[in-house]
Amino acid sequence: MYAERVLSGMRPTGSLHLGHYHGVLKNWVKLQHEYPCLFFVADWHALTTRYDDPQGIVEASWDMVVDWLAAGVDPARATLFIQSQVPEHAELHLLLSMMAPLGWLERVPTYKDQQEKLENKDLSTYGFLGYPLLQSADILIYRADKVPVGEDQVPHIEFSREVARRFNHLYGREPGFEEKARETVRKLGSKRARRYEELRTYYQQQGERLAIERAHALLDEVHDLSHVDRERLCGYLEGTGKMILVEPGALLTAASRMPGLDGQKMSKSYGNTITLREDAASVTHKLRRMPTDPARIRRTDPGDPENCPVWQLHQVYSDDNCRAWVQQGCRSAAIGCLDCKQPVIDGILREQAPMRERAQPYLDKPQLVREIIADGSAKARHLARETMRDVRQAMGLDYR
Repeated sequence: MYAERVLSGMRPTGSLHLGHYHGVLKNWVKLQHEYPCLFFVADWHALTTRYDDPQGIVEASWDMVVDWLAAGVDPARATLFIQSQVPEHAELHLLLSMMAPLGWLERVPTYKDQQEKLENKDLSTYGFLGYPLLQSADILIYRADKVPVGEDQVPHIEFSREVARRFNHLYGREPGFEEKARETVRKLGSKRARRYEELRTYYQQQGERLAIERAHALLDEVHDLSHVDRERLCGYLEGTGKMILVEPGALLTAASRMPGLDGQKMSKSYGNTITLREDAASVTHKLRRMPTDPARIRRTDPGDPENCPVWQLHQVYSDDNCRAWVQQGCRSAAIGCLDCKQPVIDGILREQAPMRERAQPYLDKPQLVREIIADGSAKARHLARETMRDVRQAMGLDYR
């Protein structure tokens, strides 16, 4: 019924690190060549845990967008925008909150988990409880059918699907729906109307998905069919009534394999990161100081790469030949730890070089970033307004 569309966002936390690149941004760069993509700065989401100290969110947002551009996200291919610059997100969130059961929010897996992790914060706020609903509004307002997430975030997508389903159930059946649908069928012309009815019967009696695809293709041929009429016919076809909000699907992404400087997952909270655009001298210094296999006290002591954090980085940056060299050289003490680290240093610097180059024009002229976001926010708002027009109409809040 709707064109394929990908939506993803990130909270502004300032400069991004290589874990963000391997876990999210590399995938964004790939997706922008495959689908229409919207990528947004989730600045309102940042307030759910930083409501008492919002200073720095704006600066962190601009820094993060520069990192997106440095990583290869292309504003000519993807729409980049800031959440708070599209106020329709907040309007849809408010309207959804009127019908979202409280129990749904309380059972979201990350709710209690995050409260425990951030026990030093007072998170007994509606903003924190309701952030999954705001997340749903972010997705549903663009009728995005694909949301790239890891396995741990699939429950959030299922929550959004339930919200969309409940909304459509409550508001998707307009008064006199079937009568209006039959009147709309007649607008197709006798030949198309007959074919539409055949496909509708075939789907509803046989459950054949191919019939739906053919019916949608039939509707695509009718260029003067209004948005409302098309919605009505699609709902009549599937027996669901009028669908206002699209149920999103999870686009599963592989978990990031990017380890930090201490062997743990790369994270700012662990202080083990390398940022995307960190200068070469700093990167080299950090990597040369990385801990290695504690069994290698002296240069002549053999070691075991499996016990060394540097080996984990070789999994990301080295080819098979280099890894074989490390395994043999470490276990026989033929190479020292600094020798072992050099290919990783070279690999990271090689990866970062084009990022620094892509970022430089935006660092020289920050106004370019503002223009990209202004343009993207305008495009996003156009899509959001279309959805809100249908939402208001379905809820009886259209005062025109």
